[in-house]
Amino acid sequence: MQQKKIVILESNKETAQETADHLRGEAFEVCGITDDGNEGIAMAERFRPDVILVSLVLKELDGFGVLDKLKSMRSTAAVIAMGSFADDELIARVLEKGARYYLMKPVSPAVVAARAKELVQPGGSGRESSLPVREKRSPVSLDEKISGIFISIGIPPHIKGYGYLREGIKMAVADPSIINNVTKRLYPKIAEKFGTTASKVERAIRHSIEVAWNRQRVEAINAVFGVRVYIGTDKPTNSEFIALVADKLILEGLVNY
Repeated sequence: MQQKKIVILESNKETAQETADHLRGEAFEVCGITDDGNEGIAMAERFRPDVILVSLVLKELDGFGVLDKLKSMRSTAAVIAMGSFADDELIARVLEKGARYYLMKPVSPAVVAARAKELVQPGGSGRESSLPVREKRSPVSLDEKISGIFISIGIPPHIKGYGYLREGIKMAVADPSIINNVTKRLYPKIAEKFGTTASKVERAIRHSIEVAWNRQRVEAINAVFGVRVYIGTDKPTNSEFIALVADKLILEGLVNY
């Protein structure tokens, strides 16, 4: 039997290597491994794999962007998406964009291999399972929830503002009043934690928000917040954005008071 080809797009190098080793043991040919979404698209074009594993957190082009690119280039590869968030609406978007399965991280290489084998079996399109496949795991954490929102609206994890913004949201969830004084309280606290200055924190957070809006994901942004918050190029201030995300998390009951 001819080996089936697979490409792995995974930001965690250790996880990628463990998964690749297990897949090779299951008679897959691992054609390429990368943590860069654009490189992953190039590998898909070059190797024409049977299966592509796509982590939603990637450099340059994230998992959502990869799914869009694969769809536009009419890739015939079966896609298995992997992520660390449990928001049903976001998972539905992943499946609508063409992923056959969504696997919740942390996911064992054995589960990844089992799903991949299902997809390459004769007639194994994976379409019979429209619901995401999830491993049992502990309840989603605050960090994971925030990361899921960032992934959806297009804030990449490799820019400085990502960590600052996440920390600011966590502070606003713990103490909503802090949002009324971002200059004298929020920015200095974040700066102290990361060993930088308040002005650099402010600029980096503003840049993160600009990156998301420049990616033209306004519909995704409005979908995350459940209402039509912003239209076109209109974007929130740093404090408005932090308040929106913090309010969403509090209203969802993620944090109890």
